[in-house]
Amino acid sequence: MPPGSDPAGPDDTHRDPGDLIRPAEEIFDRAAILRKLDRAIGDLSDAAEIRRKTVRTLKTALRSGRDTIADGFTQAPLEARKTVLAYSYLTDCVVEAVHHVATQHLHRAPNPTEAQRLAIFAVGGYGRAEMCPYSDVDLLFLSPYKLTGWAESAIESMLYILWDLGLKVGHSSRTVADCIRLGREDYTIRTALLEHRFLTGHAPIADELQTALWTQLFDGTGSDFVRAKLDERTERHRRQGGQRYMVEPNVKEGKGGLRDLQTLFWIAKYVNHVQDVADLVDKGTYTADEFASFVRAETFLLAVRCHMHLIAGRAMDQLTFDLQVEVADRMGYTDKAGRRAVEHFMQAYFRHATRVGELTRILLTALEADYKKEPPSLVGFFRRRRRAKPGFAIVQNRLSFADDVKLADEPVILLRIFDEALRTGYLLHPDAMRLIAANLHLIDDDMRRDPEAVRIFMDMLLKHGNPDRGLRRMNELGVLGAFIPEFEPIVAMMQFNMYHHYTVDEHTIQCIRHMSEIEEHKLVDELPVATRIIEEGFARKVLYVALLLHDIGKGRPEDHSVLGARIARKVAPRLGLSRQDVDTVEWLVRYHLLMSDMAQKRDLSDPRTVRDFAKAVRTKKRLDLLLLLTVCDIRGVGPGTWNNWKAQLLRNLYRETAHALENGLEALNRESRGNEAKAALRDALADWDKKDLRTETQRHYPPYWQGLGIASHVAFATLLRDIKDDQIRIDITDDVDRDATRICFAMADHPGIFSRLAGALALVGANVVDARTYTSKDGYATAVFWVQDHEGHPFETARIPRLKTMIGKTLKGEVIARKGLDDRDKIKKRERDFRVPTSIAFDNEGSEIYTIIEVDTRDRAGLLHDLTRVLANANISIASAVIATYGAQVVDTFYVKDMFGLKIHSEAKQKALEKKLREAIDTGAERART
Repeated sequence: MPPGSDPAGPDDTHRDPGDLIRPAEEIFDRAAILRKLDRAIGDLSDAAEIRRKTVRTLKTALRSGRDTIADGFTQAPLEARKTVLAYSYLTDCVVEAVHHVATQHLHRAPNPTEAQRLAIFAVGGYGRAEMCPYSDVDLLFLSPYKLTGWAESAIESMLYILWDLGLKVGHSSRTVADCIRLGREDYTIRTALLEHRFLTGHAPIADELQTALWTQLFDGTGSDFVRAKLDERTERHRRQGGQRYMVEPNVKEGKGGLRDLQTLFWIAKYVNHVQDVADLVDKGTYTADEFASFVRAETFLLAVRCHMHLIAGRAMDQLTFDLQVEVADRMGYTDKAGRRAVEHFMQAYFRHATRVGELTRILLTALEADYKKEPPSLVGFFRRRRRAKPGFAIVQNRLSFADDVKLADEPVILLRIFDEALRTGYLLHPDAMRLIAANLHLIDDDMRRDPEAVRIFMDMLLKHGNPDRGLRRMNELGVLGAFIPEFEPIVAMMQFNMYHHYTVDEHTIQCIRHMSEIEEHKLVDELPVATRIIEEGFARKVLYVALLLHDIGKGRPEDHSVLGARIARKVAPRLGLSRQDVDTVEWLVRYHLLMSDMAQKRDLSDPRTVRDFAKAVRTKKRLDLLLLLTVCDIRGVGPGTWNNWKAQLLRNLYRETAHALENGLEALNRESRGNEAKAALRDALADWDKKDLRTETQRHYPPYWQGLGIASHVAFATLLRDIKDDQIRIDITDDVDRDATRICFAMADHPGIFSRLAGALALVGANVVDARTYTSKDGYATAVFWVQDHEGHPFETARIPRLKTMIGKTLKGEVIARKGLDDRDKIKKRERDFRVPTSIAFDNEGSEIYTIIEVDTRDRAGLLHDLTRVLANANISIASAVIATYGAQVVDTFYVKDMFGLKIHSEAKQKALEKKLREAIDTGAERART
């Protein structure tokens, strides 16, 4: 790390630029540019003209210097240290030149008095000589006494020139006494002062400041500073999501980011009086290998941030999806082994972030040993200290190995310590972590098959309320990947899509956390069916192993469910499962997406859907296990992914399937359900005239009664009562159970009505999540759409009038949906690099009376309208549409008939229709990118 200020004296390293990405004179030739400035200014006396000439000269030099550095970095895209030093050197030169003009031309004082002395310091990241292309320029102007009029004028002139150069300058003007007083009151100011670096001006002031800081401010306040920095770090992590494995991390402020490394530096410098983190090796805090990993992590993160700045053309810290692709390319990552370059790059990023966390823990524990930081309290609800079992010791309120333990003689203790940590509630001591990391080679095939090792691992998974904590620590230290080598490839693996919030390994651990919360009855109201299943009893060992392995096949060209099932067949026996349980685990991993797909992509009102699903599941035991796995899998994707809509779909599928498995598949038929639905409607409309009620129950075909619930039947009965052919009636209400807005339409039927309705809804920003449309025997269309806003919630009441108005204008032809969608149908820049291949499938077996057309492609606002318009133009009648969205990917499933009311069996017709659908998708995609 570039040195900061030495307690013994001011830092002056900027005068020796060292090893830069390009030679110093190519970046900024100090002597030549100062001569050029002096010649340009000459004998000018007008201050505005002097500033103008200065800005013109320095702007050219600054632009040239930046281009030189950027070119050098492009050619050596991993040389981050040389690059940040080069940007700092360039900024130093500019500040010096501006100071020269201010003091030698604008406010010259041939014989300056003591009150006309001024020193300029770099502070913050600039003070560390660690600048990215668009980092702020933080300056401290220091005067020995109260600022005089001359000093204020000189500072003002310098700032105007720096601002005119386009630099983002943060500045403060103080005396030494001010610095001490303000530093006592504000830890942010104190931290900035810790990193001050003398640039130019009156050097003796730098000595005075240095002495004052250490004697009057820093010394004796180490524990207070550590506490403040750690509180600040905790709050920063909370704001950033509190999670190291977020798929769009903040490189500077996020967990495991640059700010965490800087916090280490601040604490080390403040408490240990070191000038460089490397000095902590001599002090015994870090080993040489740990320091090397510190350097690698910081170099990598600095490189990423520099590339982000250059790509964005401004300061940028959030590593968004679009930036990830470009940074990966600039840093030389390539597609290989079935994974994209960006996924390999992000896996490297998360592994460095994990290492930063380990280094942080090591330093903090070293501080505790010196009584400069309070030791941690017990984790969880333990109020009394639990004694450690033989082989372990409690050191600084953390769990470690006993001194007499020989890991080579008892390698299984490498697993036992994690179980012991969960049992006692203690965190692991960094010394134990070091020993574990250094002895991973002891976890070999013999140990993986050792019954005792297997028992310990399964106990940790099954006998504690928080197995995710143990698994996460095992994973971070490499133990999980060593004990289950098949798990290692998914460690820190990113899935480059907008759907998954976490890396694959963290997603797996999150799934297990959700399962443990269900077992602890923390989600009774939210997950009543899942809670009832666990109360009735289920195969816990089977389910937890299936959760651990369900995504283990990801990251390779083959279908991850198929590959994962084969891996599970190998791993599950090693974990002590019986042959029957291995079969069940294999089945769960192979079909872990089946229930989610059936619930979200198929029409659950079609008896064939439930019948086919029941045939695949076969037993109530598997149904129960698959529901629990599916719930945890969806919830483990990330915050906001689980909602009432998905919950309702899964409950309906589970209930129908359980009924079929218990009473026989023949119980699933349209006729019996239709009779039940009509009876329910008669009860709900008991106050209606019998003639009107008879008209309503006889005007619809069987699919109508099968496909809708009683609430929709009542709504349509009301809409259709005494309706005229020229009327359009609409009912809009919140469907609380589904977390959506339900919109029912009744009108005289005509071709393309579904498409026009979809277009109208898209124009008002409504996301269609489900839809049904039926034609009555007397020629009326009854269409119902369930829609959500862009946050996945029902529409606000205030937006309903505009929704009705837009629908009316569209149906009357006053607004052409396709034209209105042109401006809305755009893909955001951060989402453009997602690759979502289009697949279109025709299925004549999944429904008794409809052809199912499944379109899997890239989502955009006008997609549903475009697809349904193609179907309408081909005289295809849509009975229902089910929409499942996964980030940038959407699966639109249509249940359709041809113009004669028949399935589409002809292969030629299928191919012709597929061609037209692809053309609509491609045209829309091109429009969305322009």
